[in-house]
Amino acid sequence: MEEREAIRERYAAAAGTSVDPMMKDGGRAGCSCYEPADLELLPVGMASTSLGCANPVALADLRQGEIVLDLGSGAGLDTLLSARRVGPSGRVYGLDMTDEMLKLARANQLAAGIDNVEFLKGFVEAVPLPEDSVDVVVSNCVINLSIDKEAVFSEIFRVLRVGGRIAIADVVDEESLDERSRAATVAESPCLAMALTTKRYRTGLERAGFEAISIEPSHTVAPGFVSAFIRASKSSAAA
Repeated sequence: MEEREAIRERYAAAAGTSVDPMMKDGGRAGCSCYEPADLELLPVGMASTSLGCANPVALADLRQGEIVLDLGSGAGLDTLLSARRVGPSGRVYGLDMTDEMLKLARANQLAAGIDNVEFLKGFVEAVPLPEDSVDVVVSNCVINLSIDKEAVFSEIFRVLRVGGRIAIADVVDEESLDERSRAATVAESPCLAMALTTKRYRTGLERAGFEAISIEPSHTVAPGFVSAFIRASKSSAAA
């Protein structure tokens, strides 16, 4: 639990800044993978507060009327973008464990004038939603920080409806570094320490019951580590 509290404290502090709390050198946060047109109707500067590694909403293929869960919603960027895509007949839940981030996210929601969003306090290992309650789960560079990824995968599977799917951006360990080089990289960016390899990520999703799993590298985030797009679905057979 010490690791979780350390992460919570860093992200609480980051709620008032645009600095990535997990970067030792104070590197700038923000992802350049969002289309300007998508950001036009959101509060100015929201993209600069994103601590994600990619744009999971772009690969989620969201449809009008769908129910979406954003795990580790932070300041709410992916949550609000998802809400725009599912429209007023849909709904999006943003889940975060940090009071300061939730306060910022709700302020951003109010400024954007988006009604079909609810921000929830909780942990990604214990989602405060009933089973079979959402159509899509998105997440942006959050699962790699979890201290119990098996619980996260099980919770995602539990809350998804049959036929539901995941669209996740996350950091993956390429297993290309020797022990000394990996330690040096992790020292600079502590958030990489618990990243899974592609093989372990796939195995974890399979054990939870997911099918049609794909893990596609996107871009390098640090030596030996890449941002990856992860997709999978909950089929009727798996359920």
